[in-house]
Amino acid sequence: MQRRDNIVVGLDIGTTKICCVVGEVANGEINVIGIGTHPSIGLRKGVVVNIEATVESIKKAVEEAELMAGCEISSVYTGIAGGHITGFNSRGIVAIKGSEITPQDVERVIDAARAVAIPMDREVIHVLPQDYIVDDQSGIQNPVGMAGVRLEAKIHIVTGAVTSAHNIVKCTNRSGLDVCDIVLESLASGEAVLTGEEKALGTALIDLGGGTTDLAVFSENNIKHTFVLALGGNNLTNDIAIGLRAPHAEAEKIKTRFGTCLSRKVRPDDTIEVPGVGGREARKLPRQILGEILEPRMEEIFTLLKREIYKAGLEHSIPSGLVLTGGTSLLEGATEIAESVFNLPTRLGRPRGINGLVDVVNNPMYATGVGLVVYGARNQADKKFRIRDANIFNRIVSRMKRWFKDVV
Repeated sequence: MQRRDNIVVGLDIGTTKICCVVGEVANGEINVIGIGTHPSIGLRKGVVVNIEATVESIKKAVEEAELMAGCEISSVYTGIAGGHITGFNSRGIVAIKGSEITPQDVERVIDAARAVAIPMDREVIHVLPQDYIVDDQSGIQNPVGMAGVRLEAKIHIVTGAVTSAHNIVKCTNRSGLDVCDIVLESLASGEAVLTGEEKALGTALIDLGGGTTDLAVFSENNIKHTFVLALGGNNLTNDIAIGLRAPHAEAEKIKTRFGTCLSRKVRPDDTIEVPGVGGREARKLPRQILGEILEPRMEEIFTLLKREIYKAGLEHSIPSGLVLTGGTSLLEGATEIAESVFNLPTRLGRPRGINGLVDVVNNPMYATGVGLVVYGARNQADKKFRIRDANIFNRIVSRMKRWFKDVV
């Protein structure tokens, strides 16, 4: 297999599946040339709980992608999610030294805005500029070259647990891969499924995964708020397993094949066969029961996300509505429930703006993997989070040494 310089690889390390997407960048366009997926065993709610199992799953997904793409994969952009992720807004002000604003002034104001107290066990994953204010003139996207005396920046900072980020990098490295950057999964999904108009007008992206549900609010072409809810498709499967008294693996199959969130839309004569536990006989049950089990859980997830949007004061910032993506969004009736809870137009988000294997990746479950490739292609010259970077690794090691000293 040959190495190619214009290859960008996204590795979505999810709770239910590991997905590796290979993209070739040519003339500003992204061609998807390979994809590999494998069931994920070593994660729970987006966090690594078994390193060996995760490494094996990553290796198998990457091998499959390499065979399809016909090239060797050496470095990847990986996604990160989990309940430990938190995002908050910050602002900084600096005085302009010369007659006009230079790129150095922009760097200084972002450094001033990110100079906030962050606990020792947390790491900054993203610093996302929202907009700039020059001498009380707000809403400026790029202030370089403008005349002014005072420059102010509003930014969104995303932080995560040091150990969780380190474990993701460790698993990827053990699989023989370098990590170019760690990217928040909802940010990556937004790159793949949202249109320019939706980002400008204001929309809420809800990524319904297996272990977590990620929320990202975009407005004025910037990310305004991020939130990770530790509920997802696995909770729905668990509800079915308990409600129908079925084995967990069979509950997952029932959810995928027959699952519906709207019991009122199911015909009364529709039935499903539920295998028995421990050798008991299979039973036939009306399919409406699935709707009665899944509908309250989906309503709970969307209600918690709505509460988070109201808490952030962004309920009027999403006039274009909601975009649902992720594997769980394929559940019948998910968009209808989201519309009824939020009272906003809702659509299913599929990867767009790509070429190549479009038919293969035209599915919400591949949104994060494709989004990581798009993010990597746009930010190749701007890599911030490298495991080969000694200072990041040393910082983690020194923190761990300090913890051990405290324990001893």
